[in-house]
Amino acid sequence: MKNIDLSLYLVTDNSDDEEKFLKTIEEGIKGGVTVVQIREKTADTLDFYNLALKVKEITSKYNIPLIINDRVDVALAIDADGVHVGQSDMPCDITRKLIGEDKILGISAATIDEAKKAQKDGADYIGTGAVFPTKTKDDASSVTKEELKKIVESIDIPVVAIGGINLENASQLTDTGIAGLSVVSAIMSSENPKKSSQELLKIFNS
Repeated sequence: MKNIDLSLYLVTDNSDDEEKFLKTIEEGIKGGVTVVQIREKTADTLDFYNLALKVKEITSKYNIPLIINDRVDVALAIDADGVHVGQSDMPCDITRKLIGEDKILGISAATIDEAKKAQKDGADYIGTGAVFPTKTKDDASSVTKEELKKIVESIDIPVVAIGGINLENASQLTDTGIAGLSVVSAIMSSENPKKSSQELLKIFNS
């Protein structure tokens, strides 16, 4: 298993203002973000590639792992640190073959069976949610706190909770055994991404 700090896992959302988007990511990292995942569901390949290169400049500067959501081709093209795929994306075992053993591979899993299969097929960590209602992913199946605990206990690889996590509710997850909090809006939509990151990390580490 790769040694990766998943404590505060930032997933980006689409942005019309690229300068603000990049600044938010950098401020988040300064505040304690430990992993960055770029999620661009609607971008053309060239636009995604160019944006990913700019984000990689920032993550490399701070030595933070950069994960690409879904797009194995983009991840390989920019030599990202890893890929995250969902249940309806490229199968986990095939993704592992494509990216090799050295890259980080994350899988979305909402059930114990999905989590166990992901571990067997070569995942380094699991993203589980949505643990709270979320606007950024309408189709996310919900996972209760008890289900989250059971998923954590059922596998040997780390689990990151995702879905609607913010400063108000993050403390509800600290006793579940998760390896980290994965957030989108709590940092990307924050007026002060650095401060929000510091506070989220503080809650998680308490």
